[in-house]
Amino acid sequence: MTARILVVDDIPANVRLLEVRLLAEYFEVVTANSGPEALEICEASKVDVVLLDVMMPGMDGFEVCRRLKADPATAHLPVVMITALDHVADRVRGLEAGADDFLTKPVNDLQLMTRVKSLVRLKMLTDELRLRTVTATNIGLDSLLWSVDKDAEEPARVLLIDERRETFERIRAKVGGDVELEVATDPHAGFFQAAEGNHECVIVSTALSDVDPLRLCSQLRSLDRTRFLPIILLADREDDHRIIRGLELGVNDYLVRPIEPHELTARLRTQIRRKRYNDQLRASVTQSLEMAVTDALTGLHNRRYLDSHLQTLFDRAVARRRPLSVMMVDLDRFKAINDTYGHDGGDDVLREFARRLRQNMRGIDLICRFGGEEFVIIMPDTDGSVAEKVAERIRAEIARVPFAIGKQGQSVEVTVSVGVSSVQGVADSVAGLLKRADMALYEAKRNGRNRVVARAAA
Repeated sequence: MTARILVVDDIPANVRLLEVRLLAEYFEVVTANSGPEALEICEASKVDVVLLDVMMPGMDGFEVCRRLKADPATAHLPVVMITALDHVADRVRGLEAGADDFLTKPVNDLQLMTRVKSLVRLKMLTDELRLRTVTATNIGLDSLLWSVDKDAEEPARVLLIDERRETFERIRAKVGGDVELEVATDPHAGFFQAAEGNHECVIVSTALSDVDPLRLCSQLRSLDRTRFLPIILLADREDDHRIIRGLELGVNDYLVRPIEPHELTARLRTQIRRKRYNDQLRASVTQSLEMAVTDALTGLHNRRYLDSHLQTLFDRAVARRRPLSVMMVDLDRFKAINDTYGHDGGDDVLREFARRLRQNMRGIDLICRFGGEEFVIIMPDTDGSVAEKVAERIRAEIARVPFAIGKQGQSVEVTVSVGVSSVQGVADSVAGLLKRADMALYEAKRNGRNRVVARAAA
């Protein structure tokens, strides 16, 4: 695993020491000796993890971290604060500034490298999601982050897996109303509770009598439902080896007993914030995909989806020697509707027409807006004669009931012309299938409109 690590410290000897350690692990290292220089590097170039000293002249590490987390372009960067400060208040201050971890010098090499590798993995996941949502910049990444911050006001849903119920009582008293805390005193039941619930974080105690807590964490990581669920390990002071192994397995963070209330809250807040941020990115990916293949006005699939999916349906029909038919439908004299009732009236007609199509077609039929007032319907396992009857039923339904448009529900009579074609065997092609449907549609319009033509159907 390679990554670009930024080391920030005003003391050259400290920078060199960390640089040597990181280079030995084959990381690429960039250095900065001041806060402003660190911010400039993060804004101008790709950085995967920031190792940040706290005590620097001018702008200290707390302020650097706050600025990184406040900027949408760098808010996702993992930050580890490394400092000689060892008071709980300093650690909490760093976590509240947005740091992902706060390590006190002298830092254990193995612990540091394991933490860096763990954060690099998380950063790679976020980068992949950000890459897929590059189109989201058109709607504003700032607004995305703003919505995440608003979500942070909602109580976090957290599950504690610990055999000792008194741990649950102590944690619940410390987090107060910021967290909706559940407990599972049976680790096996806790696993299913985590898998089936809608939690935003799971805290797993290392003090489980008959179950290996790291095995439990590994199982949560391997399950699709909990693959991205933040896991915090609740360990004892002598559990260094187990903590390091847990981070290698994908545990997101850890707490050491006795639990300090502010540190607990800060670490939970960091994990919840990251999860909600990544959830927003995944939702944006899904929305972007839907927008790419869906016509915004009618809610039907668009031509892009038709172009990609029709070939699949066609190949399957030919391979299985099953019938496949196409209807090409065009609204008659649609320009006159737009000219008379405006584009809003025309949009009302298109939406209502799409609704009626969905009402009259099967779930397996693919209905697409081909462009403008033209629609294409793909009917699997349907031969030409049946397709023609379906087309005639739709034509009659459209002509029978006038369309209501506008706020006043003004009545408008609408008719359609339909061309039908069907697959003609292994020598046929998608292009040929659509061309025959288009020719049939042209013939229907030339012969007076409001009719179905299926002469080109096999």
